[in-house]
Amino acid sequence: MSSFTTWDVIRNLLLSVPWTLFLSAIAFVGGSVLGLVLLVLRIMKPHSFGRAITWYVQLFQGTPLLMQLFLTYFGLALFGLNPSPLLAATLCLSLYAGAFLTETWHGSVMSIPKGQWEASSSLALNLREQLRYVIFPQAIKVSVPPTVGLGVQIIKNTSLASVIGFVELTRTGQIITNVTYDPFFVYGVVALLYFAICFPCSMWGRALERKFSFKH
Repeated sequence: MSSFTTWDVIRNLLLSVPWTLFLSAIAFVGGSVLGLVLLVLRIMKPHSFGRAITWYVQLFQGTPLLMQLFLTYFGLALFGLNPSPLLAATLCLSLYAGAFLTETWHGSVMSIPKGQWEASSSLALNLREQLRYVIFPQAIKVSVPPTVGLGVQIIKNTSLASVIGFVELTRTGQIITNVTYDPFFVYGVVALLYFAICFPCSMWGRALERKFSFKH
């Protein structure tokens, strides 16, 4: 395995894990903020913003994330900007997450029975108060499983950031493989590390789902 020992490989891969988690976290937070803003606009101003938001969602859901990363990284350069791989990956993944989250959360809100809307309206609540006190608390319970699932998906999709030069877990694995010429072992460790990150998140999501189902 060249001059790299097994421990050297594992240690270097472990050192790249925080970067994968960092990119995943800021992409999910950015996507959540964007998704929430678009959700509110979509509900409160459907005629003004509904169609534009739908196009945005369809664009990001209907095209490969890999192409979106390329277009973000190289497209910004056309406007005289030279984004770092981290900035380009963060921007792209946040837009990607925002598209899926706004659609997921919109579906959760629309799944609330019509009677809940009518009951809250009969209490003289305006739309903002309806959403805050009646609709959103119920929609959160419905949205937990798909939201956690998307979070896990984002963690795995950060591996695509390697194509624009961002050094996270997958990119580190590529670099080490070029030195050790042992792709099976290196990528095997990479896969195990992704599993070690994603599996607890999935279990946490299932636990939350059971908790909310029990309360309901």
